[in-house]
Amino acid sequence: MDLNSLNRWPRQTDIKNHELYGNEHFGTEAPSVIYETKPIIDPKGNIVPGLTSAWVTLNNPSQFNSYTTEMVKGVIAGMQKASTDRSVVAVVFTAVGDKAFCTGGNTKEYSEYYSMNGTEYGSYMDLFNAMVDGLLNCKKPVICRVNGMRVAGGQEIGLACDLTIASDLAIFGQAGPKHGSAPVGGATDFLPEFLTIEQAMWNCISCEMWSAYKVHRMGMISKVIPVLKVDGKFIRNPLIKTENYVEDGEIVYGDFKTGEAAAEAKKIISEATTDFTLLDKEIDRILYVFTNLFPNCLMMSIDGVRAKKKFFWDQAKLLNRHWLVANMQSEAYMGFNAFNNKKATGKDTIDFIKYRQLQVECKPYTTEFFEEVMAPPLEK
Repeated sequence: MDLNSLNRWPRQTDIKNHELYGNEHFGTEAPSVIYETKPIIDPKGNIVPGLTSAWVTLNNPSQFNSYTTEMVKGVIAGMQKASTDRSVVAVVFTAVGDKAFCTGGNTKEYSEYYSMNGTEYGSYMDLFNAMVDGLLNCKKPVICRVNGMRVAGGQEIGLACDLTIASDLAIFGQAGPKHGSAPVGGATDFLPEFLTIEQAMWNCISCEMWSAYKVHRMGMISKVIPVLKVDGKFIRNPLIKTENYVEDGEIVYGDFKTGEAAAEAKKIISEATTDFTLLDKEIDRILYVFTNLFPNCLMMSIDGVRAKKKFFWDQAKLLNRHWLVANMQSEAYMGFNAFNNKKATGKDTIDFIKYRQLQVECKPYTTEFFEEVMAPPLEK
């Protein structure tokens, strides 16, 4: 058949809209998810006509950008909207402010609504799983722009992204076993792909916070960018030990300073200004690299790598959902309420020793049990 003859066949000319959502899940007033597109910038600083990046921004800075139920819907909608927008080259997943990318689920909401309400929490976890699926299934590359703490569930949704570019003030870690949960929203699935199995194990269970430089050295993130300015010049995070040193027979780099050195570093940070210019310049560079690749070949390559993360995520996500529902009736109830009431008690965790002692005595979970392990209110 002559190829020119194909033009004779009737063909629809209207462009289809493949979006599932409008803008009802986005907003600008916290807590919300902001969705916006920004132009692609070439290395000379020129705008590339007709091509954009989609920025999906967590907007809850007063609560360290923890995600509420409605914000989870916003991330799902944002990834789907970006997937179907023909002008979008890639997605930048980030957050408002300079303190936190995300610290996970909103503990106030967990404590005051979902704790002891497992059926409702199951519906919430269906949304959470859809959020992680949305990141892993987005048909555009997803860059996690880490502007501060990436902790707990925030770490998990960050690990689901394709690349991570971080402020050197950022910290990374899990919090589940300390606050009544387990990092089964992605960390137990993804971390063994980034770290050795024992490093992944310790990161999941220790609740230690690791610096951006440390996780970069371990291969968990792509790049660390300075964001502090003193006298108009960028400086590296002064709180981080930048030299190699030996500790317990291991060469260490990127740990936090302690004692007087830490106090001095924190003073420098408090007096410095925060400027994300270099971070965003690196984001623009990566976006331009993506722009100059075959889009379908790019996504085939990305999905081929994602498949390794998705395999373990898909194996466990439903079972983990059901465990989290059950756990909301016990340890999560205690952990989230302890954290939510820390201003009243001065302590953000339960009395773990007392908890274990009550278990030795085979005490059942009752109101009295919970009261025994929770810190009492501070005396006024």
